[in-house]
Amino acid sequence: MNNINILVVDDDLVNLKLAEIMLKKHSNVGEIIKANNGLEALNVLTERNDINIVLLDIVMPVMNGLEFLDNIQVKEKISKIPVIVLTTDETVKREAFNKGANDFLTKPIVEKLLIEKINKFTALD
Repeated sequence: MNNINILVVDDDLVNLKLAEIMLKKHSNVGEIIKANNGLEALNVLTERNDINIVLLDIVMPVMNGLEFLDNIQVKEKISKIPVIVLTTDETVKREAFNKGANDFLTKPIVEKLLIEKINKFTALD
């Protein structure tokens, strides 16, 4: 896969910017789309069919990450998109996996680990 488009979902602008800076260093990253909550992310995924992976925070207003996972599971078109959960709360790990998350990273995000996780689902190098 040449350019992968990544949807980053987090209500913290600093976390969004950090993820963007880490991802932009890699030549195979195409577009980085940002959403501030699960509902915004769901709208992006419904409107676009070129998102390759989702990086998802759990604790957010409007629609949290777990609610987002519930919602994408019932939408066939977007249920196959890999989701990596990014959170400070290790206690939600099992629940996130049970709701369909594909992987998990604890914040603060380490760039090397983030790229390794993305590599599992895409051809990022």
